[in-house]
Amino acid sequence: MLYHIYELQHATINPLRAAVDVSKKWLRNPANPWSYTQPGRSAAAAFDVFTHITHRYGKPEFDLPTTTIGGETVPVIEEFVHREPFCNLLHFKRDTSHLKQQPDDPRILIVAPLSGHFSTLLRGTVETLLPDHDVYITDWVDAREVPVHMGHFDLDSYVDYLMRFLRVLGPNTHMMAVCQPSVPVMAAVSLMAAGNEPCQPASMTLMGGPVDTRENPTEVNKFAEQHPLDWFERHVISHVPLPHTGVMRRVYPGFMQLAGFMSMNWDRHMEAHNEMFMHLAEGDGESAEAKRMFYQEYLAVMDMTAEFYLQTLKVVFHEHQLPEGKMRWQGIAVEPSAITKTALMTVEGERDDITGIGQTRAAHKLCSNLPENMRCHYMQTGVGHYGVFNGRRWREQISPRIKDFIRRHDHEGKGANSAPPTPAKQIDAAE
Repeated sequence: MLYHIYELQHATINPLRAAVDVSKKWLRNPANPWSYTQPGRSAAAAFDVFTHITHRYGKPEFDLPTTTIGGETVPVIEEFVHREPFCNLLHFKRDTSHLKQQPDDPRILIVAPLSGHFSTLLRGTVETLLPDHDVYITDWVDAREVPVHMGHFDLDSYVDYLMRFLRVLGPNTHMMAVCQPSVPVMAAVSLMAAGNEPCQPASMTLMGGPVDTRENPTEVNKFAEQHPLDWFERHVISHVPLPHTGVMRRVYPGFMQLAGFMSMNWDRHMEAHNEMFMHLAEGDGESAEAKRMFYQEYLAVMDMTAEFYLQTLKVVFHEHQLPEGKMRWQGIAVEPSAITKTALMTVEGERDDITGIGQTRAAHKLCSNLPENMRCHYMQTGVGHYGVFNGRRWREQISPRIKDFIRRHDHEGKGANSAPPTPAKQIDAAE
């Protein structure tokens, strides 16, 4: 019912937003004398902020048309090499045909978080890795756009997808899990190790992930643990309404996730929009545009299936099944101690208020049979959760260490030089 009310509210406000947008443009028209006055600029700025915060943002583009390899500009082409109903395996193919010396770079699969935002949240992560890696990423599909007849998607399905993707990419692939995927990535690698599969990844890097939320629990962890599953089912789960393709699918709606994100730092978001208004009123379009670009990404959210969200809460935050040794995938025990061929690196942020210090590092204790020379931990000072995978310190201090770790554990017969997967047929989820 809540989702239907949200859609009704959005439809109701559309005419007002259109009128405000016209007024904003009229107030900024050079032919309008008011555009040169402070009241006129202030009114236009207020209208601009209003249209910005009430707009519904769709999935952003990665917009990474080029990268630089060896000082030369290289075109980048996005291609899907494998499709599943709830996730596509996206390849950032670097066209190096014009280079005299072909790069011999490791192949890396970035597992983006399925926690509200689209995979484009990792645009900066991909951009930093592209010059030195053959990059693939999990491009999650908005659950409200997946028809009900395509089936369900839970945490077990997530783990299954990761194993499928690794088999598609082949041996000597490196994995990087950003935040939420750390647990399913460890589960997938553990299961493949137990089966001694040839496509076990050469390394896995876990960044700010909730492997064991009992370590230094944050407010997010405490809130999740203090409320039973039926509380979440009653208060945050809804059915997708018309006109979306996934009508009647049970989901945790993106707009509710966004409300949760913003409530954690409400004062900061209010101040940011106040600054945006002041920049626009003063004619500082460049500063205002920087904030606008950030929020266009931040306000673009996607729905998660109810079964995935609830199972994740139970397994990761309530019962701590992975560190307790009780996690199972389709009835099969998940045993990280089976991992002996996949090198492990963990990365944490000193000021992370989402995943506390020690929660990601706990993975080393679980991978008890991994040799010391195949493991590494790094804690970055002065960064919060977002800074672990984006921003200046990510580019200058964190990523060089990860690149070096991956190079050291890249096997002979580089992954990027093996035959690339055939791009998937361009199909819709409804097919």
